[in-house]
Amino acid sequence: MRESLSMTQTDLAARAGISQSMIARIEAGSVDPRVSTLQKLVSVLNIAERSVIPAAQVMHTPVLAVHPDDQITNAVDLMSANGVSQLPVLLEGVPVGCISEAALLSALEEQRQHRSHVYCVRDFMEPSFPTVPPEMDIETIQHILQQHHAVLVVEAGKVQGVITKHDLIALIV
Repeated sequence: MRESLSMTQTDLAARAGISQSMIARIEAGSVDPRVSTLQKLVSVLNIAERSVIPAAQVMHTPVLAVHPDDQITNAVDLMSANGVSQLPVLLEGVPVGCISEAALLSALEEQRQHRSHVYCVRDFMEPSFPTVPPEMDIETIQHILQQHHAVLVVEAGKVQGVITKHDLIALIV
């Protein structure tokens, strides 16, 4: 597994906090390591394996989205039907914003006060989710998701997929 990840014995040893010679002896089969040593090695290798997984392998499609000119009620219906708390706003496949439950709550309050006005998604949309290319490594995406609800995978200017925090949790489990 170490070799398939293009990791040297020295790299593995440094990340696991053991000596390179111990790695060499384990790989040669000349030593029977402790369980705690094996746990360290497996942990380091699992983390390294996850980091080489590209976004395209984790993203899901199709991407549920709304158009800026959609009525706000369409966004509510789509979110409710699919059990999601936010949606990207796409214009001809290009992300231009997002709409979240918090924005929808504001929209619903506005509609109560001004019943005659029909609100559109553009009236309450927020800045777009960050975008990444399909080859972006999952470790980088994990850092981005610490600050954002979702990441859009974009190729040639068009949204190809979406990755959420839930997707990463499922990957780890």
